[in-house]
Amino acid sequence: MSIDIKKLNEEMRHAHPSEIIKKAIELGGDRPMVSTNFRPLEAVVLDMATKVKNDITVVWVDSGYMMPHTYAFAEKTIEQLKLNIDVYVPKITAARFGGDAAIPQAEQEEELVAFAEIFKLEPFRRALAEVNPSVWFTSLRQEQNQNRAAMDIFDMDSNGMLKCNPVFYWSEADMEAYVKENDLPDEKRYFDPTKPSLNHECGLHKSGFLK
Repeated sequence: MSIDIKKLNEEMRHAHPSEIIKKAIELGGDRPMVSTNFRPLEAVVLDMATKVKNDITVVWVDSGYMMPHTYAFAEKTIEQLKLNIDVYVPKITAARFGGDAAIPQAEQEEELVAFAEIFKLEPFRRALAEVNPSVWFTSLRQEQNQNRAAMDIFDMDSNGMLKCNPVFYWSEADMEAYVKENDLPDEKRYFDPTKPSLNHECGLHKSGFLK
């Protein structure tokens, strides 16, 4: 797949996310995938993607550390949107690893990297290998933290997989308005054990994860 990513990002900068999703599928081929962690406002991209392709593959890496509220939100969203979802889990359970007491703190950088590898990155690499998507959709937004400021709507790995962040330039207010207008489920209570601070990245969306 040969795509001028810089030009594509310029062309789609002001497009509606739904149009961005349609464009990505048009360019990227017949194996689109959307990832989710069921954090707040995740139903937005899931709704948009399923409205473009109702059987799109949805991948959820369930670390086993999610809050009960998150699991309830996930089940409600799966049912309401009729998601075609594949759930991937770590090779070790949270309980066996040591539960909440074993989660590294923000200052334990080496331990956090190793923890994220076990509970998020390895399961997600497994998902990519099995699903083999031609397009990967995410819910990344520029305003979420400073590490994402240099990203954009589209990126591509060396194997030709197109990565698309359709709501990249949307604000939280835009997302909340979409949830309200489309009567979507949402849940504000959320915990990600691989991100002890707002500016911490687990590695999934850092340059180098897609090679």
